Amino acid sequence: MEREEDYRRKQRLVLVAIVVIASLAVTSLLVAFSYYCYIRNKLSKRFNNTLTVTGKCEGKSSFENLQVVSEKGLQVFAFKQLHSATGGFSKSNVVGHGGFGSVYRGVLSDGRKVAVKLMDQAGKQGEEEFKVEVELLSRLRSPYLLALIGYCSDNNHKLLVYDFMANGGLQEHLYPTSSHRAMHPRLDWETRLRIALEAAKGLEYLHEHVSPPVIHRDFKSSNILLDKNFHAKVSDFGLAKLGPEKAGGHVSTRILGTQGYVAPEYALTGHLTTKSDVYSYGVVLLELLTGRVPVDMKRPPGEGVLVSWVLPRLTDREKVVQIMDPALEGQYSVKEVIQVAAIAAMCVQPEADYRPLMADVVQSLVPLVKTQRSTSKVGSYSSFNTLRSPGSQDSGKASA
Repeated sequence: MEREEDYRRKQRLVLVAIVVIASLAVTSLLVAFSYYCYIRNKLSKRFNNTLTVTGKCEGKSSFENLQVVSEKGLQVFAFKQLHSATGGFSKSNVVGHGGFGSVYRGVLSDGRKVAVKLMDQAGKQGEEEFKVEVELLSRLRSPYLLALIGYCSDNNHKLLVYDFMANGGLQEHLYPTSSHRAMHPRLDWETRLRIALEAAKGLEYLHEHVSPPVIHRDFKSSNILLDKNFHAKVSDFGLAKLGPEKAGGHVSTRILGTQGYVAPEYALTGHLTTKSDVYSYGVVLLELLTGRVPVDMKRPPGEGVLVSWVLPRLTDREKVVQIMDPALEGQYSVKEVIQVAAIAAMCVQPEADYRPLMADVVQSLVPLVKTQRSTSKVGSYSSFNTLRSPGSQDSGKASA
């Protein structure tokens, strides 16, 4: 009888021990799982924060980046300085508009004339462009790119300050409105050739003299600015992207740009290369030749899209003369026109591989330009291995 009682007692003790051990095991698993979920959630939040460009942490990070940039020669302005320089952002000082905001003519306290680009308050696109322009232009150094003097990041105010280009954008000289026709006389042939060469040198610098190459992505006539002597500088880098380091490679990105200038392969696939800029440059050459905008559906049937209409005519001597801008009044060398037309035809080839490099375009144009400005050598080799550039868009005119 006692043996049976001892046996039952031992069974109960074993059962209690098993229950206690099982309970402890389950509790341990629950604690471990809860801790795992906590750590995973924390890491996920941290990872997401590194990917976003909004929020308090990211705003602080961007500002820290700008401080580093300011040490590279950019001037940091207070909002009050730029408010004063532009006459309180007077409407009479507006010289351009774009997706980023408005551009104002200004005079700094030291007498320097500047163009001030003021970001619209509600524009996320402008936030991205602000970051891209400051990061890129703090590193780029070329006489053929519009110089960024400095910036302002004061609370909600974000502004960019550039050299002032007295003659505005190329576009307004090619297509002056009736009210501005006297203010913007049409460009003669020699001036157009020089503008074509200097703009080509700007793209050549971006493609060949920095590593990895910089793809402008919104090269167009309104983004070629002219100084008081009609020398050209490439501007507006809000859409710029870093290209592939490997020759023949591409970067995949959302399709942005301006209708009529976007390369067909980029529009179809989102694959962006330096040859995409070459296509856009070819369209600008066609504008210089014809005095026509890239897309004008008010034209007769077949003439609405400039590239489609003009491409079959570029290799025919007689037809080339027929497409020339009437404003030139025949004051040009037919031989030079044919050479420029041939360059344009190569640049706007539908297949990217058939387009030339910008270095080849420059070499082809140099003999045609009779008076070149004396400049220092193109900026030194730059490295952008640590730079990242988000996409944004702006169609501004007289700043960058």
